[in-house]
Amino acid sequence: MEFFKYQGTGNDFVMIDNRGMQFDDTQANIARICHRRFGVGADGLILIENAEGYDFRMRYFNADGAEGSMCGNGGRCAVQFAADLGIFEGSTRFLAVDGGHESKIEHGNVFLHMIDVDGIEEVQDGYFLNTGSPHLVIFHTDTDSLDVKTLGAAIRYSDYWKSRGGVNVNFVQVIDAGTLKVRTYERGVEDETYSCGTGVTAAAIVSHLRRSAGDHLRVTTLGGELKVSFQTGPKISGIVLSGPAKQVFSGKI
Repeated sequence: MEFFKYQGTGNDFVMIDNRGMQFDDTQANIARICHRRFGVGADGLILIENAEGYDFRMRYFNADGAEGSMCGNGGRCAVQFAADLGIFEGSTRFLAVDGGHESKIEHGNVFLHMIDVDGIEEVQDGYFLNTGSPHLVIFHTDTDSLDVKTLGAAIRYSDYWKSRGGVNVNFVQVIDAGTLKVRTYERGVEDETYSCGTGVTAAAIVSHLRRSAGDHLRVTTLGGELKVSFQTGPKISGIVLSGPAKQVFSGKI
């Protein structure tokens, strides 16, 4: 089986062209491939498949092998992979677990339109919202000092969040009205990742609504910089996540 490795600001994925529907998508097989010691190693695995009415379908699996919710950086990598496969040129419309998405590639960056967000919920630990995946946003004055894996796991596996199916945990530092710093603990990976697209999107929206940040934000992650823009109204709409997505290597399993 041929595979390709892509990364979007350090969030890395095994990419497979499954338009022929030949891939063994069992949880055990995917977990083995994503294992960083016994497999290729990745935060997740993405299949590109055919979908009627769309250029392609993106199916995203967490590193534990379970099919996951929407992944923003994975979506951007899927768009770049589909372009590299010759599936489209310039702009595309693809299907993901949370519905249809539009995307384009310009000047080396992938611009991904995310789903609208109904609003945010103030909860015991911070602010909760769904940007295609469920995210908790917690503000902190110094994210560099945090043990994100320990803190994130304690929240993700607390009784409160277990009863709600688990959550991704984002620690957010507001640098200024146009700049954030974000570190994320991702469920399914069960560790801090170098970047999380849906988490960065959640952090930007909550920062705008609760901390007087703007609606066009630069977000620094461990793996690099992303940008998020959106419009406010009855819903948060017109959400665009943008940044680089690059092929790292290819091989065969």
